[in-house]
Amino acid sequence: MPRDRLRPETSEPGKTALGNEIATAENIPKKFLDTILLELRNAGLLRAKKGPGSGYSLAQTPQQIRVGFIIGTLAGPLAPLNCASKSSYEAYQDCQNLERCEVRLVMSKVRDAMSDVLDAMTLEEMVSYGQIRHPDLMYNI
Repeated sequence: MPRDRLRPETSEPGKTALGNEIATAENIPKKFLDTILLELRNAGLLRAKKGPGSGYSLAQTPQQIRVGFIIGTLAGPLAPLNCASKSSYEAYQDCQNLERCEVRLVMSKVRDAMSDVLDAMTLEEMVSYGQIRHPDLMYNI
């Protein structure tokens, strides 16, 4: 199976790919991929089809799927510290000044900046980054 069929930006609506085909094409251990696929399916991002033509397909187009939702589904809250999280807030016991804690305030800004970028980006846009040599990833020694 050509690798392009497994890529969201080139997959045709209704086309499916088997988990073992994706694992091979992306060089991901099958057991690890199965966990990811199950989480994405449970979140409504993937459809699973059994029988003839079985496999996984996107539940929406790549233009409709937001990277922030994928990351939230797979990795959980974005906040670097629990005290800066909106969805899983947890204060540190030894924090004396929660409202004025400089570290918490900075980490809240980091969380918001990450959320702004990821929630604005579609799956299609993210995949397109991998198709070009991006200058931010180039290191010259």
